[in-house]
Amino acid sequence: MELILETRNLVKRFGAFVANDQLNLSIQKGEIHAILGENGAGKSTLMNMLSGMLAPDEGEILFKGHPVKFTSPRQAVNAGIGMVHQHFMLIPALTVAENVLLGMKRGRSPFFRFKQACAEIRSLSDRFGLNVNPELRVSELSVGQQQRVEIIKTLFRGAEFIILDEPTAVLTPPEVKDLFKVLRTLKGQGKTVIFISHKLQEVQEICDRVTVLRLGKLIGTQSLEGTLTSDLARMMVGRDVAAPVRGAASLDGPVRLQVEGVHARENGVSVLHNISFCIRQGEILGIAGVDGNGQRELSEVLFGLRAKDSGTIVLDGEELQRQYPRSMTERGVAYIPEDRHKEGLMLQMSIEENLIAKEYRKSRFSKGGIISRKKMRENAEEQIRSFSIKTAGASVPVGRLSGGNQQKVILARELMLNPKVLVAMQPTRGMDVGAAEYVHKRILEALEQGCSILLISTELEEIMALSDRVAVLYKGELLDTMDRDNADLDRIGMLMAGVRPDSSFAI
Repeated sequence: MELILETRNLVKRFGAFVANDQLNLSIQKGEIHAILGENGAGKSTLMNMLSGMLAPDEGEILFKGHPVKFTSPRQAVNAGIGMVHQHFMLIPALTVAENVLLGMKRGRSPFFRFKQACAEIRSLSDRFGLNVNPELRVSELSVGQQQRVEIIKTLFRGAEFIILDEPTAVLTPPEVKDLFKVLRTLKGQGKTVIFISHKLQEVQEICDRVTVLRLGKLIGTQSLEGTLTSDLARMMVGRDVAAPVRGAASLDGPVRLQVEGVHARENGVSVLHNISFCIRQGEILGIAGVDGNGQRELSEVLFGLRAKDSGTIVLDGEELQRQYPRSMTERGVAYIPEDRHKEGLMLQMSIEENLIAKEYRKSRFSKGGIISRKKMRENAEEQIRSFSIKTAGASVPVGRLSGGNQQKVILARELMLNPKVLVAMQPTRGMDVGAAEYVHKRILEALEQGCSILLISTELEEIMALSDRVAVLYKGELLDTMDRDNADLDRIGMLMAGVRPDSSFAI
């Protein structure tokens, strides 16, 4: 097949660190090509060079058989390379057409430009099955529709080579199916798609070939026909990766956490409505749902970061009044926040300091208000060994660690507390299969020690693999709760989209 893009001995350094080391990549025209790798493998650096955000230090990029040297994303776009980022670059208050036109120079009259753009967007939408109305505001669109707008933006600018960065990260299962239909149409129309994802089953389903990077080097490129997900995982991390194995949950354990009729509002708008559930000792309750449907608010209420307006929260038979993070920690509740940078860690402080952030007042680390540096260091070295944190030392600022290792620091700090309840919010977001495997292993170890776990995740595979029961959260309301053995993926997917399977109406 005809090659549309090649890289020859591509190198990118950041100081002494080599992010991409002599990469030789060949992408065929009209294929869907997956790029896989662990966190820090060099995927983002490679894509940033292809899309004009970074310039290589050595080697060359050939596009349509000709060497190219992009110094800006605009140059890459003008050449025919577009990138859809994981976090959409859209302005909610503007219409689809206005977002598509933003930053473009097309004629002198803004009225003519807008009218012409709407016609072209409708034509592109029909041609590629995108089903996007150019006159709607982006704020009125679902997440899946917003992603289609991003794809239209690249097509509108003439992209023939489209890079999708974690395109299914925030989509419901039905939206993923719709996206795959679009990608197959793009492929059928001769477009080339780069598909970057941690979800190996999706890579197998939609992609033709796969390239795997590890530690900045190219491990190999191969066809996905006949390739197993276990083979892909082994190529990524250099060893076999085991899926989490759950034993049967004990259904006769005492109720550890009881939540009844909890309501919460923000700026006068309801964000949680009549939330009720219970978790027994040694049980995992999984909360599935698309981002932005009340997951953050629920976790914050449970850990005392946000006040509830009404309802009750009972921990070990005791009803809690207005709770606060420190009091919840003292009662045995641990918390893995959604955003490890903003909420989970103090990036400028060291690993050892972050690890005792919740216990520095206790006698094991301080006396008379003075922290023992020796005890703090010994604890950090123990946790670094126990949680396999890759670092040059305990005094390294946690901001210098990779995302996966930062998450391990948070996990180590919370599990050091020997918690009764763990509220885990997106515990493996953005992590590769190897790092996610380790996090799952430690969560299950805590479960075996009697911890009760509320697992909140947009990763449906993670929810189904770990949970004893699964509930779906939509617009701040728990729609349904089902046992893992009876959980139906189609039903969960419809509930995540706000549609009850027994009704033809959206909620």
